[in-house]
Amino acid sequence: MQILMSVLPIVWLIISLGVIKMPAHYACLVAYAAAAVSAFFGFGMPAAEVATASLEGAIIALSPILIVVTAAIFTYNLSLHTGSMDIIKKMLTDISDDKRIQVLILAWGFGGFLEAVAGYGTAVAIPVGILLALGVEPVLAAVICLVANTAPTAFGAVGVPVMTLSSVTGLDERQLGFLVSIQLFLIILAIPFVLVWLISGSFKGIRGVFFTTLASGLAFALPQVFIAKYLGAQLPALIGSILSLAVVIWLAKRQKDPAKGGSSITVKQALAAWSPYILTFVLVLLSSPVFPAVSAFLGHYKSQFTVFSGLNAQPVIVKWAANAGILMLVSAIAGGIIQRAPLRAILSVFAGTLVKLKTSFVTVISIVALARVMGYSGMIAEVADALVAATGVYFVVISPLIGALGTFLTGSDTSSNVLFGPLQMLAAKAIGQDPLWLAAANTAGAT
Repeated sequence: MQILMSVLPIVWLIISLGVIKMPAHYACLVAYAAAAVSAFFGFGMPAAEVATASLEGAIIALSPILIVVTAAIFTYNLSLHTGSMDIIKKMLTDISDDKRIQVLILAWGFGGFLEAVAGYGTAVAIPVGILLALGVEPVLAAVICLVANTAPTAFGAVGVPVMTLSSVTGLDERQLGFLVSIQLFLIILAIPFVLVWLISGSFKGIRGVFFTTLASGLAFALPQVFIAKYLGAQLPALIGSILSLAVVIWLAKRQKDPAKGGSSITVKQALAAWSPYILTFVLVLLSSPVFPAVSAFLGHYKSQFTVFSGLNAQPVIVKWAANAGILMLVSAIAGGIIQRAPLRAILSVFAGTLVKLKTSFVTVISIVALARVMGYSGMIAEVADALVAATGVYFVVISPLIGALGTFLTGSDTSSNVLFGPLQMLAAKAIGQDPLWLAAANTAGAT
């Protein structure tokens, strides 16, 4: 009976999102309610513990997840308001008229950059719009950008999926990020070739751009491994995408006909347009272990407290200064000022961003609260035991597929990690495997 009550919230998510097509915020609210009822009646979890587990989930959802989400979308919305996104688009489209190179620049490099700094759809929506303007057929443009926006999501929105996975499992963030980058390495090398094949209509289209295509994947994958290992989860996709963009642009310019001229955008305009993202990069880097003195100083500004009233309560840590979302907000506001946006306009864009994200707030808070209730009540352990009993050591084979199921259910790599990260950790311990590898596999599978 307990196993049936444990899987009830997950089954509901499959039916509500996959069959009924219910809006995510409604579906996740009902799923949370089902988890709370199951925990109370099926697992004997006292009402006070259900409430405090839910509150702990809500706090974790707000920081760091929703702060980063809000900051990322606010930065993008502000760049639309100031017109800086138009300058960024023009800079990228002026580089080459070869559709294969344009796809590597726009869908892969620029899309990866947008995923790294914003995520949540921007990495598909913006490149698709540019590709349409360049004459790419709509469905093909969408498919190309969706394929490109797979592996980069692991470290999307300044590392939210991996940071969240670390917070819900208690596993080390840098070790998780490193293993995710290792597991995704070959996939990252393959994706640019798939993109060139899609835009060309056949693999013959790779002729003439094989080296550039390979270089775009290597320039993304190699730095990502080292950044994840030594700096943490915030910067791997950001630095990887920037270096991939730089390599492809450099190779494309070497092949460009000089008679076609260059861009009309000045260095001053370019720096102003990119300023929010440059500042984000600089501030996140300064707060990383690369600068231990700064990192330690910012790390002092945090709150640590216990919310859950039962046994095995995990402390909740809220960072106020060394918080990627706060740093992004500061960068966005500073960038808006550099772009000469009035303070009133900046505040208006921020307010509008909050309004547009209200259903996302409900969704994320519900799913993290659900995961906390399922975890503390023993429901996740029950599901993990059942899966291990059914698969044994072969659980490692289905581990990434569970991550993929999480994305299908929730539409988010982050939410997949919240939902199934603790399950992967418990299953790994049950079969004598390293929890870091299987938790990382959840993220890799979710992409």
